[in-house]
Amino acid sequence: MTLTNAWIPRFFPSHSLALLMAALAVISALFVPGCQNYDQLVEKDGICEQKWADYEAQLQRRYDLIPNIVSTVKASSKFEESTLTAVTQARADATSIKVTGEDFTDPAKMAAFQKAQDNLKGTLSRLMVSNEKYPELASTKGYRDLTVELEGTENRILRSREQYNDAVRVYNTELRKISGQAVNRVTGKPFKERVYFSASSEAQAAPKVSF
Repeated sequence: MTLTNAWIPRFFPSHSLALLMAALAVISALFVPGCQNYDQLVEKDGICEQKWADYEAQLQRRYDLIPNIVSTVKASSKFEESTLTAVTQARADATSIKVTGEDFTDPAKMAAFQKAQDNLKGTLSRLMVSNEKYPELASTKGYRDLTVELEGTENRILRSREQYNDAVRVYNTELRKISGQAVNRVTGKPFKERVYFSASSEAQAAPKVSF
């Protein structure tokens, strides 16, 4: 038997068919935008992940530079041994703290990570400043090159951190919207607001060293 349009009214009266079509239209109107909002949250969360990876890559550049800086300073006839020790320990502490998964939504975990990075930056800055009193070291090409590379790395770290915070702002804003909250509730709340990365005010100021 071939089904035709004439078959439909037999099983679906016109008013029932109209109600069915209306229900499907309502479901479609709700479902399609909901999927789009979900996809937007996924996309913005993914951008945050990417920006954090970029930030970590710049931190790794700093980590890789430090052993070379320490070795170059040690090769000098005079150096601040206690400061070198502090830098080495600060680097070990900073590399031991990893931020993944739920850590991005945990203020305490983010604060611990920030503190370790701030401490490393502070001890490294003190080392570079204290070595200015050694002309023979400052005149060494290898040391000068490392200093320039470190300065460039610090600038890239700052920029990467700003880009991550920008991505977090966009993601958190989307999540706070009514559409974002609705999608999050319906899907079991898989999305959580991320914590901004904000270094302490002390870490932004260069240390003062008196000779």
